[in-house]
Amino acid sequence: MARTIPVGTILRLRASGLSGNAITRSQRVSKTSVMDTFHAADEKGVSREDVEGMSGREAYALLFPGRVHDGPVYPDPDWDRVHRELARVGVTLKRLHAGYRDEAAAKGEPAMSYDRFCKRYREFAARTQVVGRVGRKAGRTMEAGWAGPTMRLVDPATGEVSKACLFVARLPFSRMSHAGPAPGMEQDTWLRCHVRAFAYFGGSVPCIVPDNLKTGVGRHPREGEVELDDAYRETTARYGAAVMPARVKTPRDKPSAGNEVWQAATEIVAALRDTVFTDFNELKRAVAEKPGEHNSRPFSKREGDAAAGLRGAGEAPAEAPPGGPLIPSTYFSPIAQKNRHRSCKRTFASFANGLPPLPATPLPSSRAAGPSAGRTCR
Repeated sequence: MARTIPVGTILRLRASGLSGNAITRSQRVSKTSVMDTFHAADEKGVSREDVEGMSGREAYALLFPGRVHDGPVYPDPDWDRVHRELARVGVTLKRLHAGYRDEAAAKGEPAMSYDRFCKRYREFAARTQVVGRVGRKAGRTMEAGWAGPTMRLVDPATGEVSKACLFVARLPFSRMSHAGPAPGMEQDTWLRCHVRAFAYFGGSVPCIVPDNLKTGVGRHPREGEVELDDAYRETTARYGAAVMPARVKTPRDKPSAGNEVWQAATEIVAALRDTVFTDFNELKRAVAEKPGEHNSRPFSKREGDAAAGLRGAGEAPAEAPPGGPLIPSTYFSPIAQKNRHRSCKRTFASFANGLPPLPATPLPSSRAAGPSAGRTCR
């Protein structure tokens, strides 16, 4: 409700002998409001004694009955419907307010401003204890990263135990999750895990939120643009995705993947803790069964599950790019030496005597735009 004129105070100060200008300065009320009170009191014959003991609202209604409204001035929209509409793709409070304003104009009713519309929605969310809508839409974002817990892989010949890392990815809106083992955290493994995640979800997403790992992010300053690794940028660009790494030491930028790391530790690593794996493919098959069980499990606080949420969210991930899945590779441009050998990564190989040595220049970056992507080295 708008601020009302302090009628009782103005009449009391007028009875004590103060002028209209003095009341304006002392009470910080506009001169127009003070003079309106004087004229209304003179017309109705109301004095200080008549408003003594009344509340401010009652005294204001006595002098200005036409300005008092018993109910709200602006009609409230259906806040339950507003909350449901916010979950749809591209729907914002500003767009919903525009629709509410058009409906009020069609009915000939006054409409509240955009600021008040947002304030009333926040009050509704706090009163009904509904979860505020975060800026997440179906099939728009994928959070990815490595899980801290690792799994064991035993060599049957030597008995040597090696560690297998666990890659996790999640769609925050539908809570659809993917997890898969990897022999390490190298760059080609990181890229292949992304390709497998896209295949599991049925397509790519416009935005990927990873950690600030060296195989994907070269530099993440506090101010300025993020410098991505060339191979990671080319791989995600082929799938039509933009990489927006989480801020340094800010886990809330990717809370869904952080929660999925804990889920992976409890439902995958802990569930398979007594199983001895001697073959990596066997480990992959065992881990592949767990995300399906997790995604088909009903939610505890809402109806449905992650798989049903993805199908009924109104938008699925984009389809995979044409030409089949991308295969990350590493290209070498070895240095041609005088002894007719080429060397790369401490590996020497001779070439035919009748062929001239190849120029020691890296392959063009356009090679990464084909069915494979990777890095060149000299």
